[in-house]
Amino acid sequence: MPSPRPIPKPATSAAHDRVQAILKRIRKIEIRTRKIVDELTGGAYHSVFKGRGMEFSEVREYEPGDDVRAIDWNVTARLGHPYIKKFVEERELTVLMAVDISGSHDTGSTGQSKADLAAELVALLAFSAIRNNDRVGLLLFTGGTELYLPPRKGRLNVLRVVRELLAHDRHERTTNIQAALASVLRMTRRRAVVFLISDLLDRNYEAALVTAGRRHDLIGLRLVDPLEMRLPAAAHRLVVEDAESGALVEAPLGDAGFRRDYSVEAGALRVEQERQFRRAGCDLVTITCGQDIVPPLLRFFRDREKRR
Repeated sequence: MPSPRPIPKPATSAAHDRVQAILKRIRKIEIRTRKIVDELTGGAYHSVFKGRGMEFSEVREYEPGDDVRAIDWNVTARLGHPYIKKFVEERELTVLMAVDISGSHDTGSTGQSKADLAAELVALLAFSAIRNNDRVGLLLFTGGTELYLPPRKGRLNVLRVVRELLAHDRHERTTNIQAALASVLRMTRRRAVVFLISDLLDRNYEAALVTAGRRHDLIGLRLVDPLEMRLPAAAHRLVVEDAESGALVEAPLGDAGFRRDYSVEAGALRVEQERQFRRAGCDLVTITCGQDIVPPLLRFFRDREKRR
């Protein structure tokens, strides 16, 4: 009797390999960020954001010394004398991660792309939030809104947020921050802590920043690559492709004047971005690819705590 032939195993599909790679990245990110949350950032996050939300409770008659900004003008007009709104501090917050996934986030000269950096930031902040018993949501955007996950609680929700960020196949390569902030306002009615995670390589979004900053606690996490701040000196010319438009740009690295002008222009752009956030009453934190994300976040948390 002939011996039975072994049944060949089915070839592993590309889709299966991709899923396994994503799951491996999620586990790696969770392990790293959990350690950071345990050792450093969890307490800082708690001290800064716990109880920052306010929820309407009731109205009562105005008394001398009350803040006139709390007057409920509709009730006042209806009853003929002033009433003010009373608020109670929320025990839980809504946290929304608005993440730019445009083409420019694929770049990285340090071995870490902006997309990788964004994933680590989202995981770190999301795990800090659920330790605070907060709800976490996700909005992915390019030139338009790509994906929205409503805020929910729990570890499984955070893992889904990270998975969607890693696995999503974008439909566009461009960036439209103004449209993204409009989506935030439309989809998140209650006051929330909104982390805008982007390299901010866009224009004409300051008005939207002001509007969103009035309704939400909006914090910009600006992702930068060291090569965007300073070009290295070299004897050759470098031809680079714009990750969003596809345009080719030639950079003569041996020209000291070109490198100097590049650094000046890049610095001016960063200063203008900081002015825009400051005028809008929003915080802006710079996170650099290839560098430890904890120190700039801790500095931000401590500065916020001092301002409180």
